[in-house]
Amino acid sequence: MTCGEPSAAERIAIFAATSGHSGVDRILVNLIEQWAAWGLRVDLLQVRRHGPRLEPVPPGVRCIDLGTAHVNTALSAVARYLRRERPVAMLSDKDRVNRIAILARMLSGVHTRLAVRLGTTVSVNLASRGLGERVLQRASIRYLYRLADGIIVPSVGVATDLVEQLGVERARIQVAHSPIVSARLEPLAQEPIEHPWLAAGAPPVILGVGELGSRKDFATLIRAFALVRAERPCRLLILGRGRQRERLLALAADLGVADAVDLPGFVNNPYPYMRQAAVFALSSRWEGLGIVLVEALACGTPAVSTDCPSGPREILGPCCPQALVPVGDHQALARVISETLAHPPAKTRLIERAQDFSIHASAQAYLAALGIVREPSGE
Repeated sequence: MTCGEPSAAERIAIFAATSGHSGVDRILVNLIEQWAAWGLRVDLLQVRRHGPRLEPVPPGVRCIDLGTAHVNTALSAVARYLRRERPVAMLSDKDRVNRIAILARMLSGVHTRLAVRLGTTVSVNLASRGLGERVLQRASIRYLYRLADGIIVPSVGVATDLVEQLGVERARIQVAHSPIVSARLEPLAQEPIEHPWLAAGAPPVILGVGELGSRKDFATLIRAFALVRAERPCRLLILGRGRQRERLLALAADLGVADAVDLPGFVNNPYPYMRQAAVFALSSRWEGLGIVLVEALACGTPAVSTDCPSGPREILGPCCPQALVPVGDHQALARVISETLAHPPAKTRLIERAQDFSIHASAQAYLAALGIVREPSGE
């Protein structure tokens, strides 16, 4: 099943299986939309009930249902697609998908250039996984990934981790910042929202965004918030969904701040919340880059973060190095939140920093990693 009509340019395939509401979804949608705007043909290979989702589908883009409900059963379907369509290049994302993409290209016998993407600090991510998964993913990255034409990562920290912890050759890794900031972010940030905590004259809101899981460590943020609120009126909003929601609400109750903590769930457009928040806080144990930090800066909102591997230091270091704190240190996080509330940095400095992560620059870097030369058009 396909949707959308291709233009006359060479075809690029993207193979991914995401949650539909993650940072990776936003990255891939931004890439696809920018490439389509440049007149490139893009095929999005989809596993049923998985993202990314394009609404609407841009001209020149086809959404191709592989007819499978799981990544592990998509091997033959991806190989058939490659033999039939012979795209000039294919991009895949996340280890399980990357393994299938590499094997499918081998099975197909075509010469499509293949770049696999890893968006997180792998060694730290694997430390929380079971033994079998750790062994499998380390082996695939160390040996199977050699059969791809390159590995794309979002930060220098992720690249360094692959070299030092997994033995990947540095020459095989291309650092390409995630495509985050576009011209449409500003109008999206201006859209109205009805949350009463963001009304004019209300106490300042501290905002977190992300999956309610162990990696984001929102428990540390709630503990930090409890310390801040003991000193001044404020509220905490965390946008996202996940398995730890009830546990986080229980923690807020135990700390006596349940009336000032709200977890309203996933929000399709978080930018108005970012624009109106007083401080954006990232409490992650690890990241690949930290997309939400860039988005908050682009909205002119001060951001504070754990100095986790990898990405936050690369983002905030040039503009707000004092806003970085050790992972899991709720007291230090409370301190920088309080300092930022009292003395926020200039919005212009934050917005200027975010422009280094523009969609145009990133989409061009991804094309280069895929071996595609696009002549500048002066846009």
